[in-house]
Amino acid sequence: MSPPLMSIATADALPDSADTVVIGAGIVGTCAAYWLARAGQRVVLLEKGRVGAEQSSRNWGWCRQQNRDARELPLSTKSLALWEQMAVDIGEDLGFSRCGLLYLSNDEKEIETWAAWGRYARGEGIDTRMLGTAEAAERGAATGKSWKGGVWSPTDGIADPARAAPVIAKGVIKHGGVVVQNCAARGIETQAGAVCGVITERGVIRTRQVVLSGGAWAASFLHQLGIAFPQAAIRSSILSVAPGAQGLPAALHTAGVSVTRRGDGGCTLAISGFGKVDPTPGTIFGAKYFLPMFAKRWRLLSPGGLQAWRAGFETRARWRMDRPTPMESMRILDPRPSRRTLDLTLARARELLPQLRNVPVQAEWAGYIDSTPDGVPVIDGNIGVDGLLLAAGLSGHGFGIGPGVGHLVADLLLGREAITETAQYRLSRFDKSQWGKVSEF
Repeated sequence: MSPPLMSIATADALPDSADTVVIGAGIVGTCAAYWLARAGQRVVLLEKGRVGAEQSSRNWGWCRQQNRDARELPLSTKSLALWEQMAVDIGEDLGFSRCGLLYLSNDEKEIETWAAWGRYARGEGIDTRMLGTAEAAERGAATGKSWKGGVWSPTDGIADPARAAPVIAKGVIKHGGVVVQNCAARGIETQAGAVCGVITERGVIRTRQVVLSGGAWAASFLHQLGIAFPQAAIRSSILSVAPGAQGLPAALHTAGVSVTRRGDGGCTLAISGFGKVDPTPGTIFGAKYFLPMFAKRWRLLSPGGLQAWRAGFETRARWRMDRPTPMESMRILDPRPSRRTLDLTLARARELLPQLRNVPVQAEWAGYIDSTPDGVPVIDGNIGVDGLLLAAGLSGHGFGIGPGVGHLVADLLLGREAITETAQYRLSRFDKSQWGKVSEF
């Protein structure tokens, strides 16, 4: 079952040309197209299926600075302000609110890790507050449990995954951009090593700039151009319960389960880091890059099945531009969730929060999280083809920083001052010995 997703009307006709073509209308693609269109560019945003239908509507909805990798922290801080700016400019609700995020724990080692991050983050101007036993119990009163400690991040918040990407796509249209759904980009035409067009299933769009924000599809798309992008997809299983539970925190994380208030008044339930590694040609090809990450997370990751292989999004086969591609065979990645994970998640949530015990399940789904070896995205316009910029590998925490990533993409393409440093997002960091680095703050 797919998660709820807002539908929007978009164009049917394909423009002959554009200043920039953005491939992939998830949160990153819609934000990049929005900021480019707002700057006056003629933008075409292409989506093989529906806007926001893959991981951008299948996540928790958290927009956080708390516990971010240092390389992402400035981008996450900028993004919080941009969420607010975009909603005002577009004139529609993105479901964004700075409701604060609550972390609770009875593990002293985990609490100390949060404290160490907090000491660093406060030096960067982040409002993060450690909670003692009494404060944790007060903020976590809905659990009815005692806690050794926790964290409260009051300026962080959530947005609505069911609305965000579609509403931002409407913002692209408001500023003169063109959004086309159910139209797959098959490849890129080049001349003298530079972009000159995008080949789609409906024809060619002439352009000199392309943003590839294809999420889990990015590596196989780049493979057609001879560009290596180490990417692995983790299948995450999530469920939501209907409205009815009262007095719960808007967003609560514990090691056992995390709970987030949804826009409809229900709650999203998930276990942080839990996932299935479905083998694919891409995973096998990039295994050496991901060994440090897999070794670090082996308690949370487990082998999956063959549905990802059959879906074709990490293929290493070459496809022809004049025939249907894997993107047209699989318009929307909608994998089957793990029944065991869903049952465990629900049981843990109901044990943690008694208010959830009589609230029925309303939806269950899974999604593929596109991850890089170090858990930090690639945002890079110097990857081997002039005019082609990659913005992918958001690694399961890209929803919240989507506005900032999109703004940074626009900065790079327009040649204006970037809102953050960019060196940490280069694809070249995975060359040679660099791939062994893991996330840190």
